[in-house]
Amino acid sequence: MMLQLGRNIPFGIELRHSSTDQSFNYQFDRDSAANMNRPKVGLAATKHVRDVYIEGSDLERLDRIADFEWMEFEETTSWDDSPNTSDSEMQRFRDFAADLDALIVCHGSPRVDTSVLEAAPSLKIVGELEGDRFAQRIDVDACIAKSVRAVDTTHGSSYPVSEWALGLMLLGLRNGAAHYRKLISGEEWGTPEQKDSAPEFQINEELTGKTVGLIGSGYIARRLIELLNPFNVDVLVHDPYAPEVLANSLDFTFTSLDKVLSTPDVVVCLVPLTPRTKGMLGREQIELLRSGSVFVNVSRGAVVDSEALIRRLEQNDMIACLDVFDPEPIPTDSKIRELSNVFLTPHIAGTTMRSRTRFFEEMVSELERHFAGHETRHNLTTSTLANRRGV
Repeated sequence: MMLQLGRNIPFGIELRHSSTDQSFNYQFDRDSAANMNRPKVGLAATKHVRDVYIEGSDLERLDRIADFEWMEFEETTSWDDSPNTSDSEMQRFRDFAADLDALIVCHGSPRVDTSVLEAAPSLKIVGELEGDRFAQRIDVDACIAKSVRAVDTTHGSSYPVSEWALGLMLLGLRNGAAHYRKLISGEEWGTPEQKDSAPEFQINEELTGKTVGLIGSGYIARRLIELLNPFNVDVLVHDPYAPEVLANSLDFTFTSLDKVLSTPDVVVCLVPLTPRTKGMLGREQIELLRSGSVFVNVSRGAVVDSEALIRRLEQNDMIACLDVFDPEPIPTDSKIRELSNVFLTPHIAGTTMRSRTRFFEEMVSELERHFAGHETRHNLTTSTLANRRGV
């Protein structure tokens, strides 16, 4: 199934469906000479991606600089494996890419390999839209060999994750979980006497002026630092992969993992799950969190030793606000559900509706830079992937 969008054709106009070739075609008149000079951009993805991830306003932006086509694919991919695509589907994919100048892939797409690049001599940029931080749908080495730029906009979900991280920080400092549990239990809660004497009310802190520790300094961390600016906090960051110049530009201090855990009032885990980060916060590291601190995790549950975290929280001298946990969904009999000093959400930080359309919005911006002769911002390279994979 293919959908084509040409110059000056608004999104959402009536389509004519051909039952013989299962293609959609726009009926319009266009100056053919002008059309010949316009680049062609293709999206290979599921119908769900086409329907949910793309706003008409972004298609209009793209239409100012290029012609757009979508072809439906339904390949299965995962974090760890590339699509296992049949020969016939790969040929259909190569045929789709053959006359494109830019190819966008997302859920459902086959892998962009050497054969696809060789079949598409005009192709100069390949982009991953969302959901594949480890480039299972793009052979980055093959792109480099063919001088084809590879980019991804998977960071589109970083904005809501950073917002939710800030929200969890504030909830933790005010002991929100304990108060909420009391209020929904049906007991009277919040009397003047309770506010004076109950231990739950003795934890009621502001974020302003605190020290915040961030484990990781990627897109989420950088956006979170921007959100933290009005709170006048001191920011400590642990990230062995980040360039030193980043600390100067964003005004934070790089430090060791031990220091970023033991010093701050609030510690936020932001690292991706890689072979190196899996279980990186074990019993020894969790014990470094100081009494009275707040621990927030919006990255991946498996970065933290769940049993070690539960044992520490059972001491009831700190608070945790967790959007992620290992395993997920959180088992109904897990001890983590019972602890009054824990606020839980079911991995919702990055799944806003707005984040879905931001992926394509960011990709259109990358294409605008590329076709204008500028450098793209979100390049996929061998070093990028090595950092993400922790190798």
